[in-house]
Amino acid sequence: MKKSAKDDAENIKKKNAEAAPEADENLPECKDSENVSEEKASGDKKAKEKAKDDNDAGRELSDMKDRYMRLLAEYDNFRKRTVKERDSLYSDAVIEVAKEWLPVIDNVERAIAYAADNDQKISEGMEKILKQAQEVLAKLGIEEILCERGSLFDPNYHAAVAHIEDDELGEQAVSQIFLKGYRIGERVIRHSLVQTAN
Repeated sequence: MKKSAKDDAENIKKKNAEAAPEADENLPECKDSENVSEEKASGDKKAKEKAKDDNDAGRELSDMKDRYMRLLAEYDNFRKRTVKERDSLYSDAVIEVAKEWLPVIDNVERAIAYAADNDQKISEGMEKILKQAQEVLAKLGIEEILCERGSLFDPNYHAAVAHIEDDELGEQAVSQIFLKGYRIGERVIRHSLVQTAN
């Protein structure tokens, strides 16, 4: 039995001796201080680069948001301008049509005035034509500028082509209407041509 205990002790020593080199192989190598400081500097450099990338990304995101807001504002302005131009185009087209119609109406009115003295049937026919032409203008939204003798002269709607002194009328009063004026909404197509008094 003594021999076996001795043998056991020797076996344990052998196993320990064999295990020691394996344990040394499994242990991490001890690094010298230069390697440790290089790795630390490398880590700091990577952290700084990451922070710089984050700052660059933040700036780029801010720039993109700014560009987006500017583009959105520009689009909104474009949309408003387009709506305004479209409305203006319609109004301009109506005005051009009305300008072509107005001389016809003027001539019809003159013919009615002439025919009233000469022939009743011509006068009635011309009045019907005039009524039809005025209905067309009303459908287009065009209305006559109201102006009569004694009304106050308004340069927004009237154009004075003559001036007289008349004690019956007040200052800057309309004394005679030579040509009727027309408007669409607040836009004047043609000013009323008038004579003013005093």
